[in-house]
Amino acid sequence: MLKVPNIIVDSQWLKEHLGHDQLIILDATIPKVTVSKRIETKVNAAIPTSRFFDIKKEFSDTSADFPNTMVSPKDFEQKARRLGINQDSCVVIYDEHGIYSSPRAWWMFKSVGFDNVAILDGGLPYWKLNGFEVEKRKEMDYEKGNFHSKRRRDHFVSTQYVLNSITSKKNQILDARSHGRFVGESPEPRKGVKSGHIPSSKSLPYSTLMNGTKLKSKRDLKRIFDELNKDQKPMIFSCGTGITACVLALAANVAGYEENLVYDGSWTEWGSSNELPIEC
Repeated sequence: MLKVPNIIVDSQWLKEHLGHDQLIILDATIPKVTVSKRIETKVNAAIPTSRFFDIKKEFSDTSADFPNTMVSPKDFEQKARRLGINQDSCVVIYDEHGIYSSPRAWWMFKSVGFDNVAILDGGLPYWKLNGFEVEKRKEMDYEKGNFHSKRRRDHFVSTQYVLNSITSKKNQILDARSHGRFVGESPEPRKGVKSGHIPSSKSLPYSTLMNGTKLKSKRDLKRIFDELNKDQKPMIFSCGTGITACVLALAANVAGYEENLVYDGSWTEWGSSNELPIEC
């Protein structure tokens, strides 16, 4: 059975295993919220054999009040099966920005009990930088897989959980948005969402964990998290809509932290409320 060697794999490892019958490559690209419409134009290039993991339309609850809400384990199972994913598949996920939205898909798989999943280090940019082949994105129907979900506790947490953690001081909350948004100096990109941050949270823009389109070294990541979480508490990660919070979750896992949680509603849910406390 093909197994990922780590939670992050490099382009050379993926190239060597292209064509393996258990390998499933997923493109989990979404547009960045803060970039212009011109830059948001979809890159019509894909790693050969990759399948599009549609975070926005398929793997989010589109009936929910807030964007990118995690689907139920049963819905995830059905949609994963439609992508041809099996219980013995080896899944590698990338996005065209480098490491931006792919960790969200990785965290989803982890939350439903699937561990044979990894992120492609540097994403599509590093794949292309290595001179490896790309192909035009294809829309295909796949033979239905036998993927099976099982809910794991404490991967995604609710507003009430975060509110309780502020009182109990059990967790360290880290916010992946830009520092300007965190302190209320930069406006929120979504209408009706207030500026500021969750009380007791600390700012950790996801970009500070990156070295170009790759994550920083394990040593550098550990130093960053140790500085912000001196008491070594379990961490809750938040962002705008639950996407880049998962970059923090990935980086924390690489750094050796295992008790990590993602606030699914993130700042869009918190900042839309008239009843929750806000600091600037």
